[in-house]
Amino acid sequence: MFINQILYGLKHLHKPQLKFLTVVFQTILVCQSRINFSSLARHSSLNERTFRRQFRQTLDFTEINQAIMTQSECQITAFAMDASFIRKSGKETFGLDKFWNGCASRAEKGLEASIISLVCAKQGASFALTVDQTAPKLSNKEADLEKKTRIDFYAAQVEQVASQILKHTKVGLFDGYYAKLKFVTRMEQAGFTVISRLRSDANLKYLYEGEQKARGRHRKYEGKIDFKDVRRLAETTVKAANKVVKLYAGAVWSASLKRKINLVVVKYEKKTVNLFSTDLEMSASQIFWLYRSRFTIEFLIRDAKQSGGLSDCQARDNEALEFHWNAALTAVNLARGMAHQEELNQGIKQPFSMKTIKQQFFNEHLLNLFICKLGFEQSLIKCKETLTELRNYATSFS
Repeated sequence: MFINQILYGLKHLHKPQLKFLTVVFQTILVCQSRINFSSLARHSSLNERTFRRQFRQTLDFTEINQAIMTQSECQITAFAMDASFIRKSGKETFGLDKFWNGCASRAEKGLEASIISLVCAKQGASFALTVDQTAPKLSNKEADLEKKTRIDFYAAQVEQVASQILKHTKVGLFDGYYAKLKFVTRMEQAGFTVISRLRSDANLKYLYEGEQKARGRHRKYEGKIDFKDVRRLAETTVKAANKVVKLYAGAVWSASLKRKINLVVVKYEKKTVNLFSTDLEMSASQIFWLYRSRFTIEFLIRDAKQSGGLSDCQARDNEALEFHWNAALTAVNLARGMAHQEELNQGIKQPFSMKTIKQQFFNEHLLNLFICKLGFEQSLIKCKETLTELRNYATSFS
């Protein structure tokens, strides 16, 4: 089985932990209801108390996720970072604060999971690397003393796994929230190229390239950029979703980021999007396609919430919450790895469906339960072709 192949290939896990993780990932993929301690216990041989205790243990999920990516033959082109709002009731949970909820388009009280993923160009998907719980906002006195904001937290999270990311890529993809001076500076210091999005009213200036006066200070800039008229920038076109998209690119000065950036103005039919890269040599089309691939992390979060139990944790302490979130995202990675392996075995490319993988696991689990409890001869049943048909019952393969 793919799960055993990944876990038993790791060197730093002891045997009891290996057995527990095997049960956890199998049960997450089997469970069709909310994935919390109660449902995990109902669908496995372990006690609820065992899950509660083990979820407080420290575990390096980045090693497991990297092993999955290696086995899945991933071609990493960039890493992406995004934060996801997690609803949580109660008053004693660690980290409760007001965070931005994109679905409601407003800040709400709950938790936030900050996720880093690696983008695979071959599969057109994101594989989770690690997830951390965003720290709650400091009080005014604490903030004055430490002088830290959430941007510091996000930057520190990337810096902690920088050595592991740099083995694969140095390109980071971030949405417009991260396009701030402090964050971009720390990413460059860590050795990364930042690709992100600018506001529609960003303060940008053309660089002066004419003759300089013999005396006095040299001229640096030549007027502010008006995004309604960007004809001074170099024009190229790309084809995306059967539509021709115009790109206007060039090196400009960003007043907010206090540096030269490689600006790409993307002109759609009804809107304009301003992208940038800190690498001045990167082509406009490359920046465009790389930033488009950032959206794969949204699909990763969607699958983890809908099928991995990302929003279902019953725990209240930081260690158990992060363990649960990492387990949910790693379960999605495992599902993608298994889907890739099945494609190679059958030689047929199928669109990935987390629901299909879970239905197959549930069907197989139920069949094995019937065979075991009713005392059937396993060797006679499992060699029949109808077993594959039953395994794929109510899936896209049926």
